[in-house]
Amino acid sequence: MQTVSHHGRTTAYRVRGDGAGAPALFVHGSGGTHAVWKSQLARLAGDRPVAALDLSGHGESEDIATDSGPATLDAYARDVLAVADAVDARVLVGNSLGGAVVLTAVLDHDASPDAVVLAGSGAKLTVLDDLRDWLAGEDGDFSRAVEFLHGDDLLFHDPDDRELAFSKTAMRECGRAVVERDFLSCHTFDVRDRLGEVDVPVFALTGEYDRLTPPAFHEHVAEHVQDGAWTTVGDAAHLSMLEVPEEFNDALSEFLDSGEAPR
Repeated sequence: MQTVSHHGRTTAYRVRGDGAGAPALFVHGSGGTHAVWKSQLARLAGDRPVAALDLSGHGESEDIATDSGPATLDAYARDVLAVADAVDARVLVGNSLGGAVVLTAVLDHDASPDAVVLAGSGAKLTVLDDLRDWLAGEDGDFSRAVEFLHGDDLLFHDPDDRELAFSKTAMRECGRAVVERDFLSCHTFDVRDRLGEVDVPVFALTGEYDRLTPPAFHEHVAEHVQDGAWTTVGDAAHLSMLEVPEEFNDALSEFLDSGEAPR
């Protein structure tokens, strides 16, 4: 892991590859780390430099002391901008919370990448009342939240035991407080009335079975930004980049190479 210091903290990231394509930076979702992008780091690096970071308080990055909501999204956006500058990233890819962070960087910090990719994300990320209650509770409630998120067609559609264990372990290692902060920050996020301000190409994609951020969320984004495209990948839910990496990578590469959604 490499690190970059900014705003009084250190943010960790991993970078792979030296291909000729535009460097891409991948941003994980709530309770995750850069490792959710392991298949992108391994398989896309031949075409372009690929980087993935740990947001503040996740993985190997130093934590922040911010209230949930806009202050946290702003801090996370600064993490992304610092790493993007360090690796000269021209494409920003965000999953779920990571998508909200990328849009915050574009809308509130004047980030101007060549393209934005929202993978299992949207312009509004409401969190269920029950899930917010479980995240605010004791350890037993946190375990209930983790199990709920790994239920049918939420994070995964048809995962194997290894994928489930990998995802659950990552969330538990982040800890209840950080995961709650992530989800509460998602809950406050709503830029539906600002999508028209996004003047860089946007590609929105998710698994066809994603119940957390359904395909309709992605269609809405694509239709309301200035230059948008969207698609779904089959046999996957919210973490399609982890569940069906070949299909995800093919869709992403086709967009980055052509500027259009796969047909």
